[in-house]
Amino acid sequence: MAAVGSKLPEGRYGRSRTADEAADRKLKLVGAVLGVLFLGVVGWFGYDYIAGTKVSAEVITFDVVSDDAVEVHLEVRKDADARGYCTLRSQSEDGAEVGRADFRFDQQKDRVDKRVTLRTRARGTNAELLGCHAD
Repeated sequence: MAAVGSKLPEGRYGRSRTADEAADRKLKLVGAVLGVLFLGVVGWFGYDYIAGTKVSAEVITFDVVSDDAVEVHLEVRKDADARGYCTLRSQSEDGAEVGRADFRFDQQKDRVDKRVTLRTRARGTNAELLGCHAD
């Protein structure tokens, strides 16, 4: 009687994968999924940064009017129906923060020119715009 071989005939049932080939395939799949997720997150943040900016401003001038106040001329650009606020701060001569405040802008205009008074706890030497945010 002929001995039965324990090995399957070559090519009859398809090619069998080795353990290395299976691991490579899994790694490629995981890498592709992570790459797509990363591109999606970057795209979302980029869109939000560009489309989400509804309020911007700049300090035109500032004047230190006393030891406890700085008057700031602020120009705000926004969508006409946008509401928001801008944060200003003042620093002393040694760089310590002596005043910080939020100023709201609810006018139905796309450009608001406003003078605001920033109260300080010591003599301020500057007025700095930290940022503006829409509600």
